[in-house]
Amino acid sequence: MKPLVMIVEDEAALVTMLRYNLEKEGYRVCEALDGEEALTVFAESEPDLVLLDWMLPQLSGIEVCRQLRRKADDRTVPIIMLTARGEESDKVRGLNTGADDYITKPFSVPELLARVKAQLRRVQPSQPKGLLEYEGVVMDLGAHRVTRAGRHVHLGPTEFRLLRFLMHNPGSVFSREALLNAVWGPDIYVEPRTVDVHIRRLRKALNAPDEVDLIRTVRAAGYALDASVPVV
Repeated sequence: MKPLVMIVEDEAALVTMLRYNLEKEGYRVCEALDGEEALTVFAESEPDLVLLDWMLPQLSGIEVCRQLRRKADDRTVPIIMLTARGEESDKVRGLNTGADDYITKPFSVPELLARVKAQLRRVQPSQPKGLLEYEGVVMDLGAHRVTRAGRHVHLGPTEFRLLRFLMHNPGSVFSREALLNAVWGPDIYVEPRTVDVHIRRLRKALNAPDEVDLIRTVRAAGYALDASVPVV
């Protein structure tokens, strides 16, 4: 599947021009016209790269960038600031907030496309390749796709990482703290009960009504990917 680029820009003519050129290069495109909409569209669409204007209604591009970078799920998604603010201090602020690149308007379309390609190339090698399989569940790590018995399973980025970790260690029981360290990272503070929320989401997506629940809950211990023991 082609990478999905999210355009966050309130100038309609510029959005149209960017969409045309990105789609011409084979990218998929989604849009947001203001900062608040950008956060919603990002969560729903899970883009592979963000083109982000600074001067936006509702929330500024800087604030959008800051909020995205607070979440462990979103820290590796490339963000390119695309703005008329060309002062050196603005560039420094944008990059320090978490942007991976900074392009000032007016800009060259070929240069923009080259930078998009470079940012996507930078993150793609870090994505693990290959397949994981367990009890009819297949994770295609390269394509970031999950199926169960041939049925597509839609997972958010956190649920995907959670399932990937469990599939690397089938049958092993992990505490909430161990899962937090493995999936969210040791430097991210998240309430342990957050694990329960994502386990419920994973169960809902993974298990159809007539299928065995593959997630085993062990009271006072944690969770495991285990089809051989019923949930307690």
